[in-house]
Amino acid sequence: MTFGRVNPEFRLEDQQINGLGNVYYNLTEPALIEAALKRGEGTLGNGGAFLVTTGKFTGRSPKDKHVVKTDSVADTIWWENNAPMSPEGFDALYADMLEHMKGREYFVQDLVGGADPKHSIDVRFIQELAWHNLFIRHMMRRPEREDLDSFTADFTVINCPSFQADPKKHDCRTETVIAMNFDKKLILIGGTEYAGENKKSIFSLLNYLLPEKGIMPMHCSANHAVGNPVDTAIFFGLSGTGKTTLSADPNRILIGDDEHGWSDRGTFNFEGGCYAKTINLSAEAEPEIYATTTKFGTVIENMVFDPETFELDFKDDSLTANMRCAYPLEYISNASSTALGGHPKNIIMLTCDAFGVLPPISRLTPAQAMYHFLSGFTSKVAGTERGVTEPEPTFSTCFGAPFMPRRPEVYGNLLREKIASHGATCWLVNTGWTGGAYGSGERMPIKATRALLTAALDGSLAEAEFRKDPNFGFEVPVKVEGVPDMLLDPRRTWNDKDAYDAQAEKLVQMFADNFAQYVPYIDDDVKAAAIG
Repeated sequence: MTFGRVNPEFRLEDQQINGLGNVYYNLTEPALIEAALKRGEGTLGNGGAFLVTTGKFTGRSPKDKHVVKTDSVADTIWWENNAPMSPEGFDALYADMLEHMKGREYFVQDLVGGADPKHSIDVRFIQELAWHNLFIRHMMRRPEREDLDSFTADFTVINCPSFQADPKKHDCRTETVIAMNFDKKLILIGGTEYAGENKKSIFSLLNYLLPEKGIMPMHCSANHAVGNPVDTAIFFGLSGTGKTTLSADPNRILIGDDEHGWSDRGTFNFEGGCYAKTINLSAEAEPEIYATTTKFGTVIENMVFDPETFELDFKDDSLTANMRCAYPLEYISNASSTALGGHPKNIIMLTCDAFGVLPPISRLTPAQAMYHFLSGFTSKVAGTERGVTEPEPTFSTCFGAPFMPRRPEVYGNLLREKIASHGATCWLVNTGWTGGAYGSGERMPIKATRALLTAALDGSLAEAEFRKDPNFGFEVPVKVEGVPDMLLDPRRTWNDKDAYDAQAEKLVQMFADNFAQYVPYIDDDVKAAAIG
């Protein structure tokens, strides 16, 4: 039987998906929570939040993500970064998954990726878990109810955690699989309950489709000045670098916290919600995000809670350090109602430097911006991927290599063209360690980071005195109100200056070794900007 609101000419049967049990189309939040509770998928928490655990997968599994190697994409996919799957393997995978799904209940959401209707895509999500349906309803953009009557999908995502892939038969790596087929407009996810795979599959999809239209897809958060969308700032960064935290500025309007596009019309959010890390979250430091953890329908993922009071423990990372909450954008009081902004005036590249070498903020030339964008230096933070238990220095090109189907230079050149056309100022911000490397130093004080960002965004930082960094050649402010002078010069924060010099030399070499792969594809000014 079918329940809910759906285009009568675009049911699952019309997509040749037959033999399922009950199918629930486009249920709203109360109905999804009711279904999830009835199915024993989680617990109702304080304020109506929904508390779930995701089993052995508490983060993404990037090595299990595959792109089907068809003739239409063979020459445009970055195969060094995207594991190929044969068309035959995908066809077998799809057939076996459909067979596995027969007789089981499924939940369907018809949603939109992209706040700019000129560049959005319509996506159907078919999901085994009711709470996954609730999650993706938060994360993507919801069409008007009446529009569901005529909704047809550009792409379809099927997520079946109970399905186990056969690596030999399905041409994949393990029993867990995320397979993208651009020709068949299908994404299949199996063997993992981690909800983040749902939203990141759409980000990867848009990262492939949009560059052909001259649109820069970005793994970034974004906000704009109150009453002035032209004054837009974007924040690049991998999970754990502070995108969500730093863009949730009570003095600015939040456009979105994770995925955006930059078109000839300006900035637009891909999503309709936020997916925030909750480890050590506090009402004092991040009141808006903290408040969402007791709001109706917020999905609380992998958090320990008191079985009697249902109070959440924001410090207990025994399940994972990647504990998260997912909620609709409107739960943030200063969120944009349109999720649209102007062309970025400031571009912030967030890095979590576990070496303790980089200054808290640096100003980049356009060539340096492309260099650091292609480098994508940060540290993987515990829990965001399987097997990561403490920060690991890494280079993730474009600050999002796991989601980049095309070669990095495609995105780097797009960014450079956008900067040149619109005159954005670029900043590199270190939210990692100071006074020493991870294990001996301390995490950069968030109050200092906020003060530096405020000065950058209101224009006052541009008037400061700058020095040239001897290691990387970018400009570093010497004095900023509200920030200790010593903090602006990382070498001064180390007790052992020789140890700092050795660490800096090591990091510079790591940058150079990593960047060698891009040298054949870039212009001379970017090569010159490599190391100052």
